[in-house]
Amino acid sequence: MYELKTKETDHSVIEFIESVESEKKKQDAYELLDIFTETTGYEAKMWGTSIIGFGSYHYKYATGHEGDAALVGFSPRKAKISLYFAPGETERDELLKKFGKHTTGKACVYINKLNDVDREVLKELIVASIKCLRERYPN
Repeated sequence: MYELKTKETDHSVIEFIESVESEKKKQDAYELLDIFTETTGYEAKMWGTSIIGFGSYHYKYATGHEGDAALVGFSPRKAKISLYFAPGETERDELLKKFGKHTTGKACVYINKLNDVDREVLKELIVASIKCLRERYPN
């Protein structure tokens, strides 16, 4: 049976941020920690070894695969900062037009540094993502 690799852990978020080599990425991570905490109202938790997540939801796909995931999160990776939002969230494309310099993946938005993006739009992306996942997975 498939085992999900990215699970909530009890590792320290602060220790993880302190392990980030780039001082600028470390500063951005602390600011993101504040933004996500204030916007979501959830305590930051480590998910796997490198994702800082906020809140959680339980999903179940038509295939029968199910698991738990963070509602939103971020990871200060070596190349870029990954921001994790709900895939398929309907407001995302419009919000990203106003967001600033970024690239996207299915569920991720990648930024080089926090100063490249609009922090208020970031908050809107967080709220929209949580709303979408709460509606999609009400339990």
